[in-house]
Amino acid sequence: MTGISIIPERSGTAFRLAKGARLTVIDPCGRQVADLLAYNADDIAEVISSGRTLDYAETIRLTTGHLLYSNRSRPMLDIIEDSVGRHDFLLTPCSYDTFHHFYPDLPPHRGCFGNLAAALATFGVGPDDIPVAFNCFMNVPVDPETGKLSVLPPTSIAGDRIVFRAEMDLIIGLTACSAPASNGGSFKPIHYSID
Repeated sequence: MTGISIIPERSGTAFRLAKGARLTVIDPCGRQVADLLAYNADDIAEVISSGRTLDYAETIRLTTGHLLYSNRSRPMLDIIEDSVGRHDFLLTPCSYDTFHHFYPDLPPHRGCFGNLAAALATFGVGPDDIPVAFNCFMNVPVDPETGKLSVLPPTSIAGDRIVFRAEMDLIIGLTACSAPASNGGSFKPIHYSID
C-alpha cells in the first residue's frame, strides 16, 4: 500500500495504476465529491465511458459488483467495495463555463475540468480528451416523472470509501470537486490510496 495521499480542496492529480492494483477513494470529512477519469495507459484514446458503462450495467446506480467500461467496451475498473452506494456517471466535470452558468454570482473557477486537464497534461491528455467523469459520492437524483436532474449534497460521511480494482494498466485523473452544490456548499480534501 502507498499510504494515504491527499488531494487538497478544489484541486486534482493524475497517476498510473497498474492492472490488478486497488485504488481506494476516501471522503475524509464527509459530503465531498471526487471526479475520477481513467485512460488506457498504453493508448489514451481508450477512455472511461459513461454511455458504455450505463448501457451494460442497465442502471445509473453503480456500486459494488459493477464494472466501469471504456469507449471500446472493455472493463477498466471493477467496483469491489462501496460504503456509500450513491455516485453519479451522468454529469460532466465543471469548468469555467459551468461556473458562469450555475454560479454567476461567485468568482469563476476552472473546476474539476480544469484541474483534470492540468493534471493529465503530463500524460499527453488534452482538454478535448476529457469525457464525463465517474463522480464518486455525488448525489444526483432523477425525478421519475420528468427526468429532471437535481444536485444534492452527498450522502457520504467521514471515512466513507469506494474501492476499485484496475482491469488494465491505467492513467487515473482524480479531483476534490470544486462545485458548491455538489459538496453541500463547502470544499474539503479527498484522500486516496493504492495497493
